[in-house]
Amino acid sequence: MLSPLQPPFLVHPSEGRSLEDAAISQGCPLLCFMLRYPSDMNAGTRIILVRHGQTVWNRGERFRGRSDIPLDEIGLKQSEAIAGKLAPSGAGAVLSSPLRRTMMTAQAIAAALGLSVEPWEDLIDIDYGLWQGLSTAEARARDPLLYQRWLESPHLAAFPGGEGLGDVRDRVVRVIATVLARYANRTVILVTHVVVCRVFVCTVLGLDLSHFWQIAQDPGAISTIGVREGMLVLNSMNDTCHLKGIA
Repeated sequence: MLSPLQPPFLVHPSEGRSLEDAAISQGCPLLCFMLRYPSDMNAGTRIILVRHGQTVWNRGERFRGRSDIPLDEIGLKQSEAIAGKLAPSGAGAVLSSPLRRTMMTAQAIAAALGLSVEPWEDLIDIDYGLWQGLSTAEARARDPLLYQRWLESPHLAAFPGGEGLGDVRDRVVRVIATVLARYANRTVILVTHVVVCRVFVCTVLGLDLSHFWQIAQDPGAISTIGVREGMLVLNSMNDTCHLKGIA
């Protein structure tokens, strides 16, 4: 079993194994995204991970999930600031969760780059099931034990009628594999949600999902991931400098 801090590596094509076989053989599901490419093929690949701007439900702390809510006034300003920050990035693609709050953020970014947005279902937020739309107080009252598990052992929490973090990780794994295969040696921007961003960073660092709450991802934040010597590298995380003065 890999140490939680051991970075995941890519798989050379000569090994001739599937992604799943490679993950199983190394005893860690976080390695499912390994690709059968030479380690230097993706040396110039850069992933820019963006959390969408603020919504009314960010201020009120509700379980947003698949609820299709738009950016609020501050979120719109944040999206323009993100676009200004990323305009010189040279990104060749902007991929987004299909929900409105992410698409609105992504459209501002894409316009600054002269690109269009490609919706990606695998970037969608976690499905909170029966908890969707609940405030934290309402969720605590409905199921105190599950709420406590979500706070203390998030990797073990499964929402009734919805998903757990492992389901989100499976999607993140597919996103990483597809990006590295399709956008080798290019810069790509992914616009998604706080849960997906946290799981994405855990996956890049080889951390299990018990570390979920230790990853900061504020509204409008930018994180960057590169590839170095065949492994994913977190170059920056939760950058919000571009949001100064927005209130």
